Amino acid sequence: AYDDEETCIAEVRYLLGMLPSNNRENPPVAPGGDPAGRRGDTLLDLVPADGNRPYDMHEVIGELVDDGDYLEIHERWATNIVCALARLDGHVVGIVASQPMSFAGVLDIHSSEKGARFVQFCDAFNIPLVTLVDVPGFLPGVDQEHGGIIRHGAKLLYAYCNATVPRISLILRKAYGGAYIVMDSQSIGADLTFAWPSNEIAVMGAEGAANVIFRRQIAASDDPEATRSRLVKEYRAELMHPYYAAERGLVDDVIDPAETRQVLIASLAMLRNKHADLPSRKHGNGPQ
Repeated sequence: AYDDEETCIAEVRYLLGMLPSNNRENPPVAPGGDPAGRRGDTLLDLVPADGNRPYDMHEVIGELVDDGDYLEIHERWATNIVCALARLDGHVVGIVASQPMSFAGVLDIHSSEKGARFVQFCDAFNIPLVTLVDVPGFLPGVDQEHGGIIRHGAKLLYAYCNATVPRISLILRKAYGGAYIVMDSQSIGADLTFAWPSNEIAVMGAEGAANVIFRRQIAASDDPEATRSRLVKEYRAELMHPYYAAERGLVDDVIDPAETRQVLIASLAMLRNKHADLPSRKHGNGPQ
């Protein structure tokens, strides 16, 4: 929706300029003046180290892509996930990103459907996928459960698993539980997975995990609050430090945030000739 016809037609042309003529072609390349080796030092300030502080994922995307220019799809619907078409070194990519400014970036029914539809769209037109992860989990609640959050979340999982285009995942901060899995984790077939030093890959946050694991020890303590605080710090230091994910093989590399654009462009160039065939079958039997 646009304010005038002229703007609408211009945006439609911009969209079509990033799509191939058919599903057997690759998207058109449009080299620009944004250097592939440009550093993004402002990313260090855009994303707070404190996981409880929100930030606008649009600013992160704008810093990474060519000339800060991208086209967001369904921007007014399910705003806790961002789906956008952009270019990296002139090549079209589809970006799926958590949005911490909306519901802290959790996945719910609508955002799962939005993400799944966009992943399928990109796969249909040979557009590589870049997933920016900062997800604290699935949205809890009776309404979500009655609406089938597991079934709808599985649509996003199914879409990623079925995609044969190059897939790169980048964990900026939080990556908790099943929501981390469905956001193109390495376990469901991402070609390359990177993480910033602020990454936290875990079943849940340190506070919640410590309350479950050490509940008896905390209850038996003379000072439960002090004991809980100490155990949370120990849990975070031992199991949620930046390089724990790399030690476990959950990510391929922990990278400098300022070099993210360079890493993504080099990785996409390496994967440009990727060829993957789906099993021979009539059709998939995806979640509905």
